[in-house]
Amino acid sequence: MGASDAWEPVQRLRTYEQVMSQIEERILDGRLKPGDHLPSERELAVALGVSRPSLRESLRVLEALGVVDVRRGGGADGGAVLLPTPGEGLVNLLKLQFALGHFTATDVVETRTALETWSCSEAAYRSTEADHRELAEILDRMDDPEIPTSEFNRLDAAFHQRIAESTGNALTAQVMASLRTTIHRQMIEAYARLADWKTTATTVRAEHREILAAIVARDGETAARLVRHHISSFYKNGQIGGAPTPE
Repeated sequence: MGASDAWEPVQRLRTYEQVMSQIEERILDGRLKPGDHLPSERELAVALGVSRPSLRESLRVLEALGVVDVRRGGGADGGAVLLPTPGEGLVNLLKLQFALGHFTATDVVETRTALETWSCSEAAYRSTEADHRELAEILDRMDDPEIPTSEFNRLDAAFHQRIAESTGNALTAQVMASLRTTIHRQMIEAYARLADWKTTATTVRAEHREILAAIVARDGETAARLVRHHISSFYKNGQIGGAPTPE
């Protein structure tokens, strides 16, 4: 028998990993659904034959991943509940991996450009008048001449996020929210490098208005082209690496 044919020792899973595996299996096969309560800590520990500390460890990991909400106290509202909406797990994971340099600036810009061009294109056909009103309200708040940089940046992110939400695609909206949270510090630093951020803000406002106008006009192709140019120009002016080439 050659070295490549040798058997590898079986690795023993830690107790909390086995608990997570059983919960994950029930989620995947449909036995557990969003909004379902897990059995009480005491009942679940007995059923699984594990200690309560091991069970708590597995629940803490699932809570950090945004899968369950562990509510303190007893009664119908207490215990671990499967979240019906996405949690913060994806946001936190991306934020840390970006901070550790797992993704390059080019990776981030290309992904953002792909998401936002698709979102603007689809928003032009899927968005409602209510979406248009809310987007316009965000831009109106950005027009405040006394607005501080931090608030301007927050509203900027909210505008792009609201476009993604108006497509009706929940996964795209969640990924967009995660990405925007991940690059928040990068955007703040980019504004800080600008010689006159208010001049750039004027350009950003005008470009936002053009993007919204294309969406309202149901012109997806123009909306996608405008947002691509918008992203590219900002990254270039903010001296951030990985800026895409404007079309």
